[in-house]
Amino acid sequence: MNPHSEPSKRSGDIHSTPASAPSSAENSPQPPHPPRTPKPPAPADPPSAPGASSPTAPTDPTDAAETSSRPGPAETANTSTPSGPTDSLDPFRLTGSTAATPSRPSHSAAPSDATNAPTPEAQVTLRGPAELADALPYLLGFYPDDSVVMIALTGERGRFGGRVRLGIPTDTAQWPDAADQLAECLISAGQERDARPAAIIVYLCQEPAAGESGKDVKDRLRPLAQRLRTACGALDVPVLEALCLSNGRFWSYCCPDFRCCPAEGTPMVMPGTSVMAAAAAYAGMQVRGSLKEMEARLAPRTGRRAADQETALDAAAGALVPRMLRGDAAVAVRRDTLDLAGAMIHRFRQDTPSGSNRARDACDDALITDAEAADLILGLQDRVTRDRAAEWMDGSAAAPALRLWRALARRCAGGYAEHAVAPLTLAGWVSWSTEDGPSARVALSRALALDPDYTFAQLLHRAINEGLDPEPLRRCLREQHREATGAAEPASRAAKKTPQPTKRPGPSRSGPAGRPRGPRGGTGPGTRTTDGRGRHRAGRDGDRSRR
Repeated sequence: MNPHSEPSKRSGDIHSTPASAPSSAENSPQPPHPPRTPKPPAPADPPSAPGASSPTAPTDPTDAAETSSRPGPAETANTSTPSGPTDSLDPFRLTGSTAATPSRPSHSAAPSDATNAPTPEAQVTLRGPAELADALPYLLGFYPDDSVVMIALTGERGRFGGRVRLGIPTDTAQWPDAADQLAECLISAGQERDARPAAIIVYLCQEPAAGESGKDVKDRLRPLAQRLRTACGALDVPVLEALCLSNGRFWSYCCPDFRCCPAEGTPMVMPGTSVMAAAAAYAGMQVRGSLKEMEARLAPRTGRRAADQETALDAAAGALVPRMLRGDAAVAVRRDTLDLAGAMIHRFRQDTPSGSNRARDACDDALITDAEAADLILGLQDRVTRDRAAEWMDGSAAAPALRLWRALARRCAGGYAEHAVAPLTLAGWVSWSTEDGPSARVALSRALALDPDYTFAQLLHRAINEGLDPEPLRRCLREQHREATGAAEPASRAAKKTPQPTKRPGPSRSGPAGRPRGPRGGTGPGTRTTDGRGRHRAGRDGDRSRR
C-alpha cells in the first residue's frame, strides 16, 4: 500500500499522545489490523548529495526520550528573517501528555513492528507526507508563514522531539549558513540531553509572491531544502522527509515518484477533518491562526493614528523623562504608572470584546487614550516599574493585562518603535504564565528583534525553550507583591493614625488599693471613690445619684 495515497492509522508510524484522547488501535482490545511480521530497518545512511532521492530510515536510536532544543548558534546567524530570532521549541505536548511520536514516515510500504510494548497513553497515528503536512500547525500552535521548521525524531518509534523555526532569509546567499546553523542547533540540543535525533523532518512554508504559483515556490526553495538535507547528513542524521507547503498544497523534496507526489502538488486536507485535528480538539488544543496574523496583533500603528500617538509620546517624554532621572521624583512616577496601569486593567476587565482578533484589538485600542498610552509606555521603560507590572500574570488580571500590553505595543509608532520591547516582553510573560507558549514565543521573538540585548526577554525566551515551568517565577513575583503590599500598609496606617493626647503623670500604684480610679475615659485622677472592689460607695453630699 502506498503511504502517500492511502494514509492509515496504525501503531508504530507517526502518532501523538493526548492525555485524554480516545485510545488508538494499539490500545484497543481487538486491533483493527492483525499483527504483521516486522521487517528489519534499513541501515542508516545519511544523504551525502543534495540530490538524494529519498530519506533513509534511522537505525539504532539511543532511546525514546524526548529532546527539547535550546537557543544555539542559529540564533546568532546574520540572517535577514521576517519573524525575528530563531524559535527553538520545546517538545510537543497535548495537555501534559507525552510528545507526539512519529516513526519512519518513509515512502516505502514496509510496516513497522505492531507488537512492540504498547504505551499506556492513547496515540494518534500519522502516516505519510499528507498527514505530516497537516500536523504542522498543531505541532507549533500556529501556521508558520515564511519559515523553515525542523523537527527531530528520537527513539525507536521516531518520537517527535525538539524543533527549531527560523524565518526564511530573503538573501539566498545566507541560506548555506542558516542551514548549517539550524542543523547544528537542533542536533546539538539533543546530544546535550542524551537524546540525539535519529532523523529529522524539514518543512519549508512560504506563500507565492505576485505572479508566482505554489510550484514556483517549491522550485525556488529547492536549493535551501537540499542544503538542509546535506547539513543534517554531514552530522550523521538523515532527513526522512522534506516538504514544501505553499498555496494550500504540499510537495516532497525526497520522493521522485510522481504517482504519489505529482508535479502540481498534493492538496492539503480540509482543516479540521484529519485525525490530528480531531485529537487536538479533543485535547483542548488551539491553533491560533498563522504567524502573520499573530504578529499583526503586535505591529505598531500606521497612518494618521500613528502620527497622533507619536505626538502624545513626545509630550509625555518632555514631562516624564526629567522626573524619571531624579531619584526622588522617580518613585512618584513609578507609583503613578502602576496606578494608571491598574486602572486600565480594571477598565479592560469591565469591557470584554468579542468577534475576530482584529475586532477585539480595535475595541481594546478604543479603551485607552493616546495620552494614557504614552504615560504607560514611557513609565514601563523603568525596570522596577516593569517588574512590578509583571505581577499581573495570573487570575482574573491576566487576560486584561495581556490585552493592555498588546495595545501598548501597537501604540509604539514611528521613532518610538523600540519602546515596544517592554510591553512585548510583558505580553510574552503573561502568555507563558497562562500556558500559551506559541503566543509567548511570537511576542518575545518580536521583542528580541527590536532589542537583542533586552535581558528580561532573553531569559524568558530561553526558559520557554528549555521547557521550564513558569510557577517558580510566579511565586517570586507573588512574594514580591506581598512584601510591597506589607510595606505599604504600615506606612498608610501611620499616615492616617491620629495623635493621642499625652497622659498626665500621677502617683505610682503600690497595690490593688492604690490611687483611686476615675470614670472610664477620664484623663486625670478620679473624683469618685470606690470600695476597692469596683463598686461605688454610698455617700451623701458627694453622691450625685441622690441629687
